[in-house]
Amino acid sequence: MSKIAAIVGRFLIALIFVISGASKLMDVASTETLIVSSGLPGGLAIPVGLFELIAGLCLAAGFMVRLVSALLILFVAATILFFHNKFTDPAQQIAALKNLAMIGGLCMAFAHSQMWSHYYAITRERRGELEARNADERIRDAELRAARAEARADAIAENQTAPTYVETRPRAVVTNYNHDGVPDVRSRHRRWFDW
Repeated sequence: MSKIAAIVGRFLIALIFVISGASKLMDVASTETLIVSSGLPGGLAIPVGLFELIAGLCLAAGFMVRLVSALLILFVAATILFFHNKFTDPAQQIAALKNLAMIGGLCMAFAHSQMWSHYYAITRERRGELEARNADERIRDAELRAARAEARADAIAENQTAPTYVETRPRAVVTNYNHDGVPDVRSRHRRWFDW
C-alpha cells in the first residue's frame, strides 16, 4: 500500500512541474520577461521550461527518482530565493510556503525511492543467502548419500566371502531331437521334458 501511495504522490508532484514547464514553453516571451525582471540573465525561458517538463516526466515515470528529486529540490529552492523572496507580501509568502511544501514532497520522494532501492537490495541479498543455503544443503545431502553408499559398500566387502560360483550364460547345443533334418537349438541344461 505504501508503494502505491508513493507512486500517486510522486505523480501528483510531477504534475506541477509538467504543467509549469509546458506553460513556460508555450509562452516563452512572458516567461523570459519574468526571468529578466527578477534579475536573472535572459535566454533561460526555454532551458527552464524543458528542465521542468523533462524532470516532471522522469519523476512521474519513476526514472532516476533520487537524482531528479535532488535537482528539483535545488530548482524549487532557487525559485523561492529569486521569485518569492518578499515574505512581507502575503501572495509571495503563500507562494514561498507552497514551494517549501513541494520541497518537502520531493524530499519524501527522494527518501522513499532510497528506501525501496534499499529494500530491493536487502531482498536480493536475502534471496542470494537462501540460494547459497539451499546449495549447501544439497551438497550436504549428496555427501551424506555418498557416505552412506560407501559405508554400505564397506560393510558388504567385510561380510561377504568370495563368490563360490561364476555366473555364465549356458552354451547352446545344436542337436536334432525330432529327426526331421532341421537342427534344434536347446539349452545345455535340459528341462525335465527333454529326457
